[in-house]
Amino acid sequence: MTVAENNYEQEAKFYIANLPALESKLKALGAPLKHLRVFETNLRFDFPDRRLTGKRQVLRLRQDERARLTFKGPTDPAQEISSRQEIEFEVSSFDNARALLEALGYEISVMYEKYRASYELHGCEITLDELPYGTFAEIEGPDVAAIRGVANLLGLTWAARSRESYLMLFERLRRGGLTARNLSFAEVSGPFPPEALGLAAADS
Repeated sequence: MTVAENNYEQEAKFYIANLPALESKLKALGAPLKHLRVFETNLRFDFPDRRLTGKRQVLRLRQDERARLTFKGPTDPAQEISSRQEIEFEVSSFDNARALLEALGYEISVMYEKYRASYELHGCEITLDELPYGTFAEIEGPDVAAIRGVANLLGLTWAARSRESYLMLFERLRRGGLTARNLSFAEVSGPFPPEALGLAAADS
C-alpha cells in the first residue's frame, strides 16, 4: 500500500447500509480483490494512566492471517479526511508481541473485532468492514482528490464521511448507554442505525 510505505495514512470512512451492493459495484468497476474476507482480532494498548489516549495516539496489535503491530499518531484536524502518521510492521508471533508489550508496562485498554475484505481501485484501497455495530467502507489513498474520486465512482455521499476511528464511534455508543466492555460480536449485538453513531448512511 502506497500510504503505508510512506508511514502516513490518509483515509475516509463511510457507514454503508448495503455492503453486498457496494461490493457488487466494485466488481462491476473491475476493482481487483486484494484480500479475501478475513476475521480480525485487534488489541489496543495503553499505559495505566492512558497517556497514549490523552495524546490521541494508538498502539495496536492485530491478528488476521498474520500479526501486525501498529502505531498511529493524532489525526490532523485541518484535513477533510483522516490524516495521520502510521507505522506498521509484521511480527512473527501475536502472543509474543502481546507479552512484550505487557512486559514494557502496557495493558490492553480495549479489544475489538471485525471482518474485512479489500479491493483496489484507481490507486486506492477500499476495505469492506463488518463490525458488531454496523458495516463500513474505508477508502485509503495518496491524497484527498484520489479518495474523493473513488467515493464518487462508488456513489458514496462525500458529506457522509467520518474522520472518527471505529473505537471513537464505539465510545459514542457507550456514552449513549451501551454497557459492553469490548467491541466484540459476543458483547455487542448490532447493527445500530447510523444515527446512533452520529453518522448517515453514505450509500442511501
